[in-house]
Amino acid sequence: MSRSQESFNKKEVRNKKEKKRKDKEIKKQNRKENDRGSSLDDMIAYVDENGMITSTPPDPSKKIAVKLEDIEISIPKSDPNQIIDPIRKGSVTFFNNTKGFGFIRDLETQESVFVHVNNLLEDIKEGNLVNYEVEMGQKGPTAVQVKLYKEPKPAAVQTPQPPQAPTE
Repeated sequence: MSRSQESFNKKEVRNKKEKKRKDKEIKKQNRKENDRGSSLDDMIAYVDENGMITSTPPDPSKKIAVKLEDIEISIPKSDPNQIIDPIRKGSVTFFNNTKGFGFIRDLETQESVFVHVNNLLEDIKEGNLVNYEVEMGQKGPTAVQVKLYKEPKPAAVQTPQPPQAPTE
């Protein structure tokens, strides 16, 4: 008699596969028996007035009428009557003298604007307040005509003198 070609390891692997297959079949049967029948109502989600996702439908009494004209999808249009000063004021946030460039943070819009050493009228360094104009460069807004900000001096106040009476 010859020995069986199956080793203990092969039998163990075969038994594990068979057990796994049976467990899978049992789980499948359990799912079929316990199937509640997923309906469309179970899958619907609602968005409340704060933009949060909920499972409860919104209350119709809280409904607010919105005019179609009031909905703005794009960037709000700026007021054409508002005149924008071409000379801006900003703070130098970064400037590298060896590489010859830096960035200025606009004090009004908080926008970062690129500045190159060729566009400087005076030497600047980080932390300086500067006046500049904005032009569109190759990669975005670029500051030109950059010079240090000087506080305007108040005009000398002259007190009006009363008119003198003519002498005779």
